[in-house]
Amino acid sequence: MKIFGNDIDSKTLKQAEKSKKKYVKHYGDDSAIDYKFATQPIDTLDFMNAKQLVLSDKAEELAENALIVGNIRMGFGHYRISMAIASCANALGYTPYWLDLAGLDATGSKMIREQNQLYSLASRISQKSRLFNQLFWEPLNRDGFRQITYNAKDQKNSELLVPLFKNLPKDVPFVATHVWPAQGAVHAGFTHVVNAIPDNWPMALHLAEGSIHAVQTQFAYNGYKMLNGFSKKPLKGIPSKDLKMVGRYVDHELLVNLEEDNKLRIDRAENGKPIRFLLTVGGAGAGFEQFLSMVKHLLPYVEKGKAAVFINFGDHDDVYNKMQQSLGNIKVQKFFNDYEGLKKYAAEIREADAQGITAVCDSDIFKAVYATNLLMPVSDILVTKPSELSFYPIPKLFMKHIGGHEVYGAVASQEAGDGTFECSTNAMANQMIDRLIADSEMYIHMCKQINKLKAHGAYDGGYECVRLAAKGYQN
Repeated sequence: MKIFGNDIDSKTLKQAEKSKKKYVKHYGDDSAIDYKFATQPIDTLDFMNAKQLVLSDKAEELAENALIVGNIRMGFGHYRISMAIASCANALGYTPYWLDLAGLDATGSKMIREQNQLYSLASRISQKSRLFNQLFWEPLNRDGFRQITYNAKDQKNSELLVPLFKNLPKDVPFVATHVWPAQGAVHAGFTHVVNAIPDNWPMALHLAEGSIHAVQTQFAYNGYKMLNGFSKKPLKGIPSKDLKMVGRYVDHELLVNLEEDNKLRIDRAENGKPIRFLLTVGGAGAGFEQFLSMVKHLLPYVEKGKAAVFINFGDHDDVYNKMQQSLGNIKVQKFFNDYEGLKKYAAEIREADAQGITAVCDSDIFKAVYATNLLMPVSDILVTKPSELSFYPIPKLFMKHIGGHEVYGAVASQEAGDGTFECSTNAMANQMIDRLIADSEMYIHMCKQINKLKAHGAYDGGYECVRLAAKGYQN
């Protein structure tokens, strides 16, 4: 076996085969099953004409202008990027089809869910155990997933996904927002696969040879071009036809009025209006201690009318309850399973004042994720860990990362000028809150920089992925 012309040792290949056999033993061999797909609307994403692919007894033909967005639910990040791709596909005249491989009843899907559960568990443990984080989780995320031998094992496991692709047209444009859908599509013979790599830190985990590898920054491009650090010995890199720097993956809806959004942000700052902080709770629920510290620190500012706080708890109402218990049941405006109410509220405060603390939570995964998109245009500062949201066009305050690979999301944003450095401690994050409130020029500068980045196409990565997939893989 070779990966981009680099030989993989026999020991690694044996381990890869063993891993695949383990999943077949646990979940069964479904290679002979004739999986078929029908479609159903995604009500939350009806404005982008998105349709979900669901298993059915009878296959349904895809639209002539179909584009499949292959993804998995792993926290919220890959769903968020998928929404950006679907949005851009619709804007460019395609019908986006949503294929969540983790949500199906198939051997490969069960393999994904098992690995995702282990990843989420380890993420939570890493926030509670400094020793576990330092000795295992950080090195694995930063260096272990980086090794080319790791990709060999993933490639073998992803062969279990092939049966799911059997009855889908092989020449349909296919954009994957996680490497497993990209690998599965390539193994199944798809010819128009774009592998939209989510992170800024180059890792072999993200390789899917046979697809076009799309990256968001020059840093990532250089790393993949050289396969830098993927092995102790020099490696052949990724050829130009297989690697494209496309820019950041951002929804069409967040870009069309971006300059006006920034004008309103600057106007609020210059007129002494409360600074609007939007906090997001990750899908794995990690980072709670720092999240709680920041909310507590913001309370006096909220009471004095210097700040307003929006918190998207995703589909984690348990985290909301935990916050309230810790803070003594503070006064909160709630939009829980009230998506229409949230949309109305976001429209109302676009040019009007916002006050107090607003909490959002929804049991529907699409609404839970897209709630952040609804609030971003009417927020001033996005508070987030440096993961997929690092690349979104809004001034950002970065919390401590969860997993070593995320560090470089904050680095990319800081260097681009649309975010702060990573605030790795509670004290650093709270100090940054103080400075942003006292010196609004900091985020006014970010707003102006975001406008420049947009003018240069830095946020056009979603459109470019769609165009690359439509064009197809060029040998």
